[in-house]
Amino acid sequence: MSQPLYKLTRQFPREEIYGLTSQLRRAGVSVASNIAEGYGRGTKGEYRNFLGMARGSTLEIQTQLVIARSLGFGDEREIARAEELAVETSKMLWTIAHKI
Repeated sequence: MSQPLYKLTRQFPREEIYGLTSQLRRAGVSVASNIAEGYGRGTKGEYRNFLGMARGSTLEIQTQLVIARSLGFGDEREIARAEELAVETSKMLWTIAHKI
């Protein structure tokens, strides 16, 4: 999830480096980090909880992409692709959390 976000945010205005650029990048990294941390905790309950946090990060990403689009930041195709990945990832996390 984070690689497309890093590529997209390279196109954002320089003054956004500590704003929307940083928010999107941190949320993208947070998805993978929460999955790994939850799995490493060793209990199903904690894993499920961290999957929920990872899913929350995908929803953050979706919101931030709406904001980026409305401000005219980034390539529209790359924004659309990042949105698709965020939605797909969110659905997968939901499914995994409800199967464990």
